Amino acid sequence: MKRSLLISWAVAGLVVAGTGISAAAPGGVYDVKDYGAKGNGSANDSSAVDKAITAANAAGGGTVRFPSGTYKSANTVHLKSNVTIQLDAGATITGSGADTYDKPESNPWDDYQDYGHSHFHNAMFAGDKLTNIGFTGAGTIDGGGNLITGNPKSGEADKILSLTRCDGLTLSGIKLRRGGHFAALVNGCKNVVSDHLTIDTAGDRDGWNIISTTNVTITNAAIAANDDALVFKSDYALGAKLPNGNVTVTGAKLSAVCCNALMFGSETCGDFTGYRFSDISITGAHKSGLGIVSMDGAKISDVHYRNITMSGTYSPVMMKIGTRKRCGNNPGVGSISGITFDNVTGTHTGSNFSPTIWGADSGHRVSDVTFTGVKLTVPGGNGTAGTGVPSNDATDYNPKSIGTRPSYGWYLHYAAGIRFVDSSVDFGKDDGRPASIVNNSSDITFDHFTAEKGSKSPYDIGFQSVTGYCVRDSALRVNATGSTSDC
Repeated sequence: MKRSLLISWAVAGLVVAGTGISAAAPGGVYDVKDYGAKGNGSANDSSAVDKAITAANAAGGGTVRFPSGTYKSANTVHLKSNVTIQLDAGATITGSGADTYDKPESNPWDDYQDYGHSHFHNAMFAGDKLTNIGFTGAGTIDGGGNLITGNPKSGEADKILSLTRCDGLTLSGIKLRRGGHFAALVNGCKNVVSDHLTIDTAGDRDGWNIISTTNVTITNAAIAANDDALVFKSDYALGAKLPNGNVTVTGAKLSAVCCNALMFGSETCGDFTGYRFSDISITGAHKSGLGIVSMDGAKISDVHYRNITMSGTYSPVMMKIGTRKRCGNNPGVGSISGITFDNVTGTHTGSNFSPTIWGADSGHRVSDVTFTGVKLTVPGGNGTAGTGVPSNDATDYNPKSIGTRPSYGWYLHYAAGIRFVDSSVDFGKDDGRPASIVNNSSDITFDHFTAEKGSKSPYDIGFQSVTGYCVRDSALRVNATGSTSDC
């Protein structure tokens, strides 16, 4: 027997009886079960979801509601403008291993980024050039272990949510888990808002990749990833070098099993400016806790970190300018400048990647960076070592791309205008290396900086070919070669 859907008299003033696909006024609620969804965990509900989305969009917009239940989705769901997906508490959308998702589209700019970044159709939910869309509620979208972490074959999906060139995206309240390569990937979007989003891809790969996107506000996110947790990138997948910025992230809890917790890059084609990160807890990253790399010509500036705590990171802070240049239109060498760190604490475990600032060369230095109240504890445990410049792979962004640093704490190479104020570095085990070494740099200040002294270390801070260094209000032993002081 066909059902009727009662539309609120206040909104529509009528009852529409029909074929099970009921009309609704703009702003109405469209229950997927009214469009044929079973919610029993075994029937494929993708078609019913698409029908509900189409109906809401045709009426000028509305909310597509998933009441409590398990909704199997074996096909790509095609999002439309002015439609919000609402997942009630107890509602779960699960992925499928039937290999019936949309195949990846061709992309003439494939060579400029990894496969997963170049293709967008092969996802559980996909949309392009949409406005005013959202995922809200208290339910879950779970890939179910069926999404691919590498390069998928035709019919396989490698991400839960894929959005390109959107304007107005809300991601709040819901949980994304087992997302394959990405739980969420957005590229070329603007006006993104997220509150209390939870992502669990600790057994898969990335949490949330925000690529070539502007005007973003993220509050109270909890992201546990295997690869990168919350990462800001800019690639050439859309055939252009696009801007990034005006981003605020507050109250986040992040972890990454193998890789980076809060990261810029490695895809860094378009410029980044205007980022504020505050009140963030990082509880693991086997690469960088806080990473900023410019590998493909991007200028990264006006980035600010405040009230950050880190534990279990292999490299608490990593800043590097590389020369991979994987971007269209012959990019030059990028830059990193105008960065501040305030009230940042970190404990550092595992591989001994000293906190690092590394410019590309004397003409492309990391510049204008201030650390205030930044207190790091590193593993230590090394003996004395040579103080020469370590090896470097300029096309690799990982902390391991630079050889063992000759300092247990900060190592600076091709840097300018760097200031440490009321900051410190300590080790877990006695270390024979200096606490910090600065090489081929200029205008470097250590003001009220403290460091644990190794029992066999030759000195505490070393300056090598540095123009204008200053160590102020400190009892640390200083060694300077080919350098000038401006205190």
